[in-house]
Amino acid sequence: MAVGLVTALPASAVTAGQPAPDFALPGLARDVQLSGSTGKVVYLDFWASWCTPCRQSFPWMNEIQARYRSNGLQIVGINLDKKRADADTFLARLPAGFDVVFDPAGQTPRAYDVKAMPTSVLIGKDGKVLWVHRGFAPEQRDELELKIRQALGLQKP
Repeated sequence: MAVGLVTALPASAVTAGQPAPDFALPGLARDVQLSGSTGKVVYLDFWASWCTPCRQSFPWMNEIQARYRSNGLQIVGINLDKKRADADTFLARLPAGFDVVFDPAGQTPRAYDVKAMPTSVLIGKDGKVLWVHRGFAPEQRDELELKIRQALGLQKP
């Protein structure tokens, strides 16, 4: 099911203003299809167990999801590990308080032209890409949260 959704998409970089490529992927707690999130602000985070900055981003994403869930934020962590056991080991140490889905075939990162880990994509309520961010460092947390607050309509740009 997920493969059919993303293989029809061109492998080109997503940019602000474009519709976000749809996907449907199996999840840890539930399956997630992006088109089912219309009306929400979605923060996609492409991650892998071997990614050092991902270990720093998970606690922050847990905080942000808890803080803004009631305002319509949905964080979706898209795991790219080839072996599910690697992702499970990572999640045992750093549990996710947000949706986690799995794409070992790498179809979704190709559709989003992911070139760095982690890569985050903020998608507006209308399903269009608002911005793409590569990497994660603790000193970027405030800037990232500001972008999320603006997308949720909680702060003026």
